[in-house]
Amino acid sequence: MQIAIVLYDRFTVLDAIGPYQVLTNLPGAEVTFVAERPGLIADEEGILKLEVEASLADVPHPDVVLVPGGPGQNDQMEDGPLHGWLRAVDETTTWTTSVCTGSLILAAAGLLTGRRATSYWLALDELGRYGAIPVTQRVVFDEKYVTAAGVSSGIDMALALAGRIAGDRTAQAIQLGIEYDPQPPYDAGSPDRAPADLVAAMRRRSG
Repeated sequence: MQIAIVLYDRFTVLDAIGPYQVLTNLPGAEVTFVAERPGLIADEEGILKLEVEASLADVPHPDVVLVPGGPGQNDQMEDGPLHGWLRAVDETTTWTTSVCTGSLILAAAGLLTGRRATSYWLALDELGRYGAIPVTQRVVFDEKYVTAAGVSSGIDMALALAGRIAGDRTAQAIQLGIEYDPQPPYDAGSPDRAPADLVAAMRRRSG
């Protein structure tokens, strides 16, 4: 089973590496990072770089494709090589997935039209403008399309996907293996529960 994780300049690291940590533990999984061109791909801070050895053309038929989000997503919204590749591989993927604003890229490529999907909480309205049906949930399944909300939710999405692919027992073993037992010190991870003034300040900054 080939799993292709797409990278592009200024991606958010945890969007890609969280699911990678989970999915590499699936039996028979071959996880490949792909980009338009092989080479070093910088994260959103320009500090951490991942070396990608496979171009999009090198991976024409992945079983699973995952698109992370990040500030660089804004540069990936026009039709071009990535959109063309996504549409082509989507014809044969078993699962087409995203984390955070990666769903905006899928939507802009025309893959989420009329489908329920989620994204980072500040991007949900934009997701709707690209023809998807925004859903305020951490992980959303719509047939073979699986979208996760912001950054950390990619781990939840990957575990849910692992359960669909290999069964609950395997997914539980992966969760235990990575000791994914979140106990955050604050209950501010959702705009529904975070302090209202903090939510308002973040909305102002994003606008």
